[in-house]
Amino acid sequence: MPLDLETLDTAPDATYNRVMLKISGEALMGDQGFGLHPPTVQRIAREVKTVHDMGVEICMVIGGGNIFRGLSGAAQGMERTTADYMGMLATVMNALAMQSALEDIGVFCRVISAIPMDQVCEPYIRRRAVRHLEKKRVCIFAAGTGNPYFTTDTAATLRANEMGCEAIFKGTKVDGVYDKDPEKFDDAKRYDTVSFDDVLAKRLGVMDASAIALARDNNLPIIVFSLDEPGGFRGILAGKGTYTKVSG
Repeated sequence: MPLDLETLDTAPDATYNRVMLKISGEALMGDQGFGLHPPTVQRIAREVKTVHDMGVEICMVIGGGNIFRGLSGAAQGMERTTADYMGMLATVMNALAMQSALEDIGVFCRVISAIPMDQVCEPYIRRRAVRHLEKKRVCIFAAGTGNPYFTTDTAATLRANEMGCEAIFKGTKVDGVYDKDPEKFDDAKRYDTVSFDDVLAKRLGVMDASAIALARDNNLPIIVFSLDEPGGFRGILAGKGTYTKVSG
């Protein structure tokens, strides 16, 4: 059930001061089978703004699977390194689309790329990025880690640690982590909390193994929630809503 946005207007202060929001590229497709769906991008931007208005400092990492997925390209015979670089460029396109949507509603934003392309975005310099956050600008980290063979999940965890984020918010199509696919199995069980080790041992599919291990080693909790629930992102930060917390 959608959260009562009027109730959230009087909600307590946010439970985290600086967070990383990780979403897939597919989240930007809407009901399309490919590419960007502008109304969906705008809806997600409004969700981000409601959290930004609480005073929370926000980092973002967006996947590129709606445009090109390196692993899929490699599976079709393309050389893996080249395919991964193409996937990184797709994340830059998504980041620029989100930047435009955020700036249209008055949220100052910076796209920061691990692959230098000065005409369209900033190169990644950690201290500069931290300063942007301190000035309440949303920082969208693009081009993954800048290296092939690493996913945007790993990039999100890496940047979250570098930026001193207090949690990673993983926006998905379901309201948490389940023991099996809830869209296929009616008896799927949702976890309120689950450990990093259980996620790895049971292959629960929250993020890839390297991202989970990096979060575990740095004691960085991961909050898995539904990006399709209106007010869900803000609701969790206000101590409400349905989600799964992955922690030590």
